[in-house]
Amino acid sequence: MNAAVILLVSVAILIAGYVFYGGWLAKQWGIDPKRKTPAHELEDGMDYVPAKTPVLMGHHFSSIAGAGPINGPIQAAVFGWVPVLLWVLIGGIFFGGVHDFGALFASLRHKGQSIGEIIDDSMGKTAKKLFLTFGYLTLLLVVAAFSSIVASTFGTTTAAGAAVEGQSLAANESTAMISVLFIVLAMVFGFFVYRKNAPIGIASVLGVVGIIAIVAIGLNFHPIALSYNTWMWVLGAYILVASVTPVWILLQPRDYLSSFLLYFMIGAGLVAVLGAVFTGNGNFEVPAFGDAALKGVGVFTTGTAFPALFVTIACGAISGFHSLVSSGTTAKQLDNEKNAQPVAYGSMLIECMVAVISLCAIGFVWASAADGTYASPTQVFAGGLSAMIGSFAPAAQNIMYQMLILAVSVFCLTSLDTATRLARYMFQEFFLEQGQTAKDATGYKKIFANPYVATAITVVLGVSLGMTGYTKIWPLFGAANQLLAAVGLLAVCTWLGAVGKNNKMFYVPMVFMLAVTICSLVQTITAKLTAYVSGSADVWALIQAAIAILLVVLALVLACISAKTLYNQHVSKKNNKDSLAA
Repeated sequence: MNAAVILLVSVAILIAGYVFYGGWLAKQWGIDPKRKTPAHELEDGMDYVPAKTPVLMGHHFSSIAGAGPINGPIQAAVFGWVPVLLWVLIGGIFFGGVHDFGALFASLRHKGQSIGEIIDDSMGKTAKKLFLTFGYLTLLLVVAAFSSIVASTFGTTTAAGAAVEGQSLAANESTAMISVLFIVLAMVFGFFVYRKNAPIGIASVLGVVGIIAIVAIGLNFHPIALSYNTWMWVLGAYILVASVTPVWILLQPRDYLSSFLLYFMIGAGLVAVLGAVFTGNGNFEVPAFGDAALKGVGVFTTGTAFPALFVTIACGAISGFHSLVSSGTTAKQLDNEKNAQPVAYGSMLIECMVAVISLCAIGFVWASAADGTYASPTQVFAGGLSAMIGSFAPAAQNIMYQMLILAVSVFCLTSLDTATRLARYMFQEFFLEQGQTAKDATGYKKIFANPYVATAITVVLGVSLGMTGYTKIWPLFGAANQLLAAVGLLAVCTWLGAVGKNNKMFYVPMVFMLAVTICSLVQTITAKLTAYVSGSADVWALIQAAIAILLVVLALVLACISAKTLYNQHVSKKNNKDSLAA
């Protein structure tokens, strides 16, 4: 199959999905450009701060992406390019886009608060507490996984303590140096734009020049050499501070500047694929329906297509973490409701495009990925695209590899920061009544609802878990994240039904995702318990099984409450129709 055809047809389908299906959703739900958003209504200079659409788009995409739309399609390519592509396109347009857009819309109508408050409104306090527990556990896994990924990308040692050597060591040290300088650049950018009112256009140009400068510095001067464990503690300190500072200081400017890396990454992907094909080098060797012999080998996932495909490809099709971002940081910064479709639905489809580019990347280096040449999906992505560019512009191959690795690293760092802030919101909400703030709480609730206390608890738990290495966390995170997507879908579906809006577009996605993820978690529970009992796994397997059991129970209880609520809504609507007819 021709990689250029796959890419161009996919882009056309995604654009059509945005215009027609995304536009239809906005009309069905009643997006109102004249309605005051929470960012204006509750502006506090810390969390509720109106942001210009390009700035918020940068934050939202950088937060939801991480390494997800890159890792998932590459790991799942073992099932074949046809299933991967179909899930990315169908999942993105009809599952993920609906999920993200719906979560943002519902949060906008609940003062920018989380899915927990939306559930409280339609299903009651018990369901809210269950969801907050579920969501917080998932976010701890996000903090643990992404802190481990970033530390592995920066460190001179691996999570297991082995030394990183040669070219990989230099790449890690360069990426660490550039990432640190990037944070400093973002803070300077934020100061001048938000406190000195510098024109956004001029500031953006200078910001891009700054990015080029720090990349040049980092590639040639990288004195920071810290071990994996040391970086975990440094990252813990960073997210502890970053997650409680006003969003204008770091979150908004950093994510806006990182969006330029996103545009560069997408542009580089398009140039790489089209350039390689047009010069006769566009190899695409991924089989249409997979190679069973490669399952579990190298970067590839294992298991059967159902449910593994739909759990492995989360970001890029549908991801529960997105609903937390939509209803967490994004809803508190949206300037106008008309921007909800491009920010939420549009970002989801851009992520789908990144997933398609990732599929093209592994198609070019399929043989190397299959024989274990690459240690991670990120290396496959950067290696595949840079090799494509190297096929027609050899001098650019090395710098392109470094830039792509940097882009992925920045997105992971952004997701880590955002996940910690979201976990803080959820931890606080658990101890607050509907409509309350931390200032209104009393007694022990006031202590736990304090933003600094909530953040400190989250950081300690997340980083401690991350010390074990992301390879032990990631399998559980994948299923938990997708189960969170199912719960997010049923929460918004139930609320839309309660306020009399069309919610039928949620039925198929939420039932399908519940089936997929519960099946996957049951497989995980069985495998972990079997391994522990047989003595082939340590106590970590037992911990994973316990967390998986808890997640399944919470999700099933929430599903039952939601089903009962939806049934009652249906009966009530039917009775009203009958009374009017009589």
